[in-house]
Amino acid sequence: MDSMFFKAFVSLFVAIDAVGALPFLVGLTKNLNAAEKKSLIYRATGSAFFIGLTFIFGGRAIFNFLGITESDFRVAGGLLLIVFSIRDLLDSSSHQGASAPTRVGIVPIAVPLMMGPAALATLMVGIEQYGPLTTVLSLTLNLLIVWLLFSHAGRVVKVLGDDVSDAVNKIFSLLIAAIGVMLVRSGLIEMFGLN
Repeated sequence: MDSMFFKAFVSLFVAIDAVGALPFLVGLTKNLNAAEKKSLIYRATGSAFFIGLTFIFGGRAIFNFLGITESDFRVAGGLLLIVFSIRDLLDSSSHQGASAPTRVGIVPIAVPLMMGPAALATLMVGIEQYGPLTTVLSLTLNLLIVWLLFSHAGRVVKVLGDDVSDAVNKIFSLLIAAIGVMLVRSGLIEMFGLN
């Protein structure tokens, strides 16, 4: 496997954190029947893919319109990843599932479970680092994995158990924080012309 594709894939896989989100998904969808869950996961995955493509191919136009540079976005995206990962590391209830019946639809399944701030920031930076083809392939493969995991969420959580799923989530949060630090560092280096 091409090392550039592997890096793009792993970065996005960590940012999406599908395994850590499984207990939350199970809690959100516990009042839906099997057909409703299946339909929701299909629609949410399609929506997440569309949102990801919009950020991949429309990100530059958004940057130009708002006067944002790639360095600005790297620093901002990196800081957000750090904040979200710290919040997730300190919040013991973030992936324990919904304790009460919740109205569920494309939101919050597609956004933010599949395409949250971490994933969107990773895609926007990925287009600059790895190019459009590699980033789209990475997005497609990651969402296929997410669709498979989410489609069998109940079974996967039973096999893993809540404790293992939460542990995976915490590890992914640490990795997201490290990616955030890397983005801030590379953004500042580029911004100030340091080498």
